[in-house]
Amino acid sequence: MDLNAHPALRAADPTLADLIALEAQRQRDVLRLIPSENYASTAVAAATASCLANKYSEGYPGKRYYQGQQYIDAVEQLAIDRAKAVFGAEHVNVQPYSGSPANLAVYFALLQTGDRILSMSLPHGGHLTHGWNVTISGRLHDVKQYGVRPDTHRIDYAEVRQMALEHKPKMIICGASAYPRTLDFAAFAEIAREVGALLLADIAHISGLVAGGVHPSPVPYADVVTTTTHKTLRGPRGGMIMCREVHAKAIDRGVFPGNQGGPHNQTTAALAVALHEAAQPDFKVYAQRVVSNAKTLADRLLTHGFSLVSGGTDNHLILIDLNNKGVSGKVAAAALERAGIVCNANSVPFDPRKPFDPSGIRIGTPALTSRGMGAEEMVKLADWMNAVVRAPDDTALLDRTANEIRALCAGFPAPGL
Repeated sequence: MDLNAHPALRAADPTLADLIALEAQRQRDVLRLIPSENYASTAVAAATASCLANKYSEGYPGKRYYQGQQYIDAVEQLAIDRAKAVFGAEHVNVQPYSGSPANLAVYFALLQTGDRILSMSLPHGGHLTHGWNVTISGRLHDVKQYGVRPDTHRIDYAEVRQMALEHKPKMIICGASAYPRTLDFAAFAEIAREVGALLLADIAHISGLVAGGVHPSPVPYADVVTTTTHKTLRGPRGGMIMCREVHAKAIDRGVFPGNQGGPHNQTTAALAVALHEAAQPDFKVYAQRVVSNAKTLADRLLTHGFSLVSGGTDNHLILIDLNNKGVSGKVAAAALERAGIVCNANSVPFDPRKPFDPSGIRIGTPALTSRGMGAEEMVKLADWMNAVVRAPDDTALLDRTANEIRALCAGFPAPGL
């Protein structure tokens, strides 16, 4: 059954049903390049829409505050056991509502107000929840931030070590939302050990690549690993925390009651489905293709004269600096969307423009790969992007491109839709 066209929903609320149908059609008809988006399977969507949403379950398996938990406990334990198997973690908490609450729970569990954090700067590819000054973590903690080298746009691990020795942080955070290169978790761990800091690895963007074996895992090196569950992992919108057993009680208390109430049981079930899918051989093939597609796309963009931050990519993500194209990220993103190519405007390292009107765009290959697209489609995509960025005001070109893309998408059914 197409969950997006459920007859009960249409009968009860046709206005909302129409909006959902329009969004489903949009997701079918465009090339979705926002690297934090993907397609969840029909099985994942079915679990999300299940009767488990009816049950309130404060606490943990075997230790709940409400009765009637025997099946909920089994569902949550199933998700935990599958996460341990996929990632090799000692302890897993599957209750965080998303990645941001997961990170907040870790800070609450392992830090005191005013403790020092060393993390990657947001304008250089980090994440808001790693202590940026407008967030709770930035207000409650003393945050120092490292960036990337101006010549290579890559993390300088010698600089990270120097800053750690100088500032003596209680916690070092590695992980990013706009960094297209492989993270050296072993190097971060060595620095953390040298200064006696805890190491938190946030793999929200790359957890599916880690599960698929195409990116090194932080689990052997980090004290705590956080992730969302919906990006490259292709699960529901949720979060997860993995940690060493020594931190298990503190982390669990940081999630509940420290940071949130009852878990969303339907999301936990959908995560269990996604983790089962991630354990299958074809998931490794998918992860490999995510990376190979990104490399093919990056190489073709380079032939068109696009300036890529760090010169290319090792993962699912490409960050494009448009300064040499004479167009802002916001203008380019709007024109690309009209042409059927959906990405997001994004700051680039050392960006001369303001964050709300930045110089770059951020693109990624997870969703296209989930549809079965490959190298041939990546080349076409780069060619379309080049034409649009060269003439963002040519509405005839944009509309013609959108029609061509709609025809292409018809040959690659969107999972779950």
